[in-house]
Amino acid sequence: MNIERRTLITGATGFIGHCLARRLVETGAEVWAGVFPGEPPERVEGLPEEVRRIPLDVRDGESVDRAVARCKPEVVFHLAAVGVTDPGVTPFAALAVNVVGTIHLLESLQKQAIRRIVLVGTCYEYGAREAPEGLDPFNFYAASKVAAWAFARAYWRAFCLPVVVARPFQVYGPDQPPHTLVPSAIHAALAGEDFPMTPGEQKRDFIYVEDVVEGLLTAATTPSIQGQSLDLGTGQVHSVRRVVERIWEITGARGRILPGALAYRPGEVMPLAADADRTARL
Repeated sequence: MNIERRTLITGATGFIGHCLARRLVETGAEVWAGVFPGEPPERVEGLPEEVRRIPLDVRDGESVDRAVARCKPEVVFHLAAVGVTDPGVTPFAALAVNVVGTIHLLESLQKQAIRRIVLVGTCYEYGAREAPEGLDPFNFYAASKVAAWAFARAYWRAFCLPVVVARPFQVYGPDQPPHTLVPSAIHAALAGEDFPMTPGEQKRDFIYVEDVVEGLLTAATTPSIQGQSLDLGTGQVHSVRRVVERIWEITGARGRILPGALAYRPGEVMPLAADADRTARL
């Protein structure tokens, strides 16, 4: 999947953003990375040398305008967000970055000859699916992503901005934050440490980060899907406990798995599976 166009990535120094930047360079794209001014230097240095860095703080509309005017993107991947791995993010921080930041970007892109905007959401927007609307966020991060989706769709309706929303499910792979499930379990297993965890009954749709990136590229290049929302997952679920047990089996770990040592997060959702068939049809 090739995108030989001028491309802007917000959140390029994050877990998925790093992988996406590398893949876009491979396709021959001219890649610009929007870099938050306070980003740790090692995260910026980890980007491919071919990627052009540009200061970008989505909370500041003028910063967004300057970055967009400078790189003049044809394709945009919007990954910049707070709360991805922090369930305690405040509603004010989530609103400022995930909602207002998205609006700043959409406003700025109206002035450009933009071909596609891929807005990255989250599977947690679905929550327990107990609301009749089909979206049922259970924390402030997920709620802010629902709001960002609503604004993106409104901009598509009102101004024909070519927005596509992609919702990754349980992403894992190299360079993932070390405190998240899979890397923290691997670390404990290799170190011979005990691994305290929740009862682990949550069922998640695990998808490798490189497969997510291919899904994002597909969302950026498939014609006639503007305004649509796509799930990026396999459609198959595995319990969190079983995933940890499998890591123990593969590594021959000597430490103990301690299910139930940690409580579930408030409002924890048990099953979350992507509608992979619908995504394939689109």
